[in-house]
Amino acid sequence: MNGVRPRVLVTRRLPSSVEDRMATLFETDVNAEDIQLSGDELLHGLENKDVLVSTITDRLDADLIGRLPRTVRLIAQFGNGIDNIDIEAAWAAGLTVTNTPSVLTEDTADMALALIMALPRRLIENNRRLMIERHWPGWSPTSMLGTRLRGKALGIVGMGRIGTAVAQRARAFGLSIHYFSRSRRPPPIEEPLNARYWDSLDAMLEAVDIVSLHTPLTRETHRMLNAQRLARMRHGSFLVNVSRPELIDETALVGELESGRLGGAALDVFEHKAGIDPRLLALADADRVVLTGHMASATLEARIEMGETVIVNIRTFMDGHQPPHRVLPEGQMVGGRMVTP
Repeated sequence: MNGVRPRVLVTRRLPSSVEDRMATLFETDVNAEDIQLSGDELLHGLENKDVLVSTITDRLDADLIGRLPRTVRLIAQFGNGIDNIDIEAAWAAGLTVTNTPSVLTEDTADMALALIMALPRRLIENNRRLMIERHWPGWSPTSMLGTRLRGKALGIVGMGRIGTAVAQRARAFGLSIHYFSRSRRPPPIEEPLNARYWDSLDAMLEAVDIVSLHTPLTRETHRMLNAQRLARMRHGSFLVNVSRPELIDETALVGELESGRLGGAALDVFEHKAGIDPRLLALADADRVVLTGHMASATLEARIEMGETVIVNIRTFMDGHQPPHRVLPEGQMVGGRMVTP
């Protein structure tokens, strides 16, 4: 970095150890209030900055990217998902974009399995009842009966790093593994899991008891679980989403749950632009839905590793090299090979 410290804006508070390390390496401004910045606030904070350390809450659309100060050369996303950034617009503007893949895999897979277990075994419902009633009437042969996991079919949508990690965990609990993905996984992945590949999402939805979403948000996956596909799911089946809320038609999902056709849903992500849908909250009150607030990767270890990955990306870029976790527009040719995000 030739002795010149990069000037960096960090839009949200990070673990103190990460902030301290950034402060030693960079001239760092951190959004101490830790609330989402407006577009104008972002632009003001980026005056004379080289790097924007963004998060999923920062909406970096084409208009805002077009107004970034000319000094900004790198958007170093603190997170794996990059659907908050218009990658094509950033590419056209000559900006480099990076993210923090891989470090979230194990923690997100742990949370997905926890939610997969919580639904059929009614864990949250039982806890809520005890806390509300402050009384346990005692054991009964028919009290709080759930359904067994072993022997059920799990359908994974998106068999990437996280989807594969979920499959490995689920297999140990006796679930059969089915998956739909953009491409079939090679035998060394499929065979230990005895995983069945489906080239039709519609067909897989009709064949499984639990559906778990692990695909990124793209133009093709936006509302991929629409009303028609939700209607294809088995009566009494469960849906788990630790990926992106936009993968599901939430209104249609609420209707399927209210009708009693679906057995339940566990959502770590949900539409909340104007507050959580009251109908979704009512379903949670009725113990038909489990809601967790985007905490699938919320471990201290993961957040620190994410911060260290951001630092590596910044230092590598500022040293004049290709950062290890660069994100490019889908289909972009670099060095004679096709690159996908």
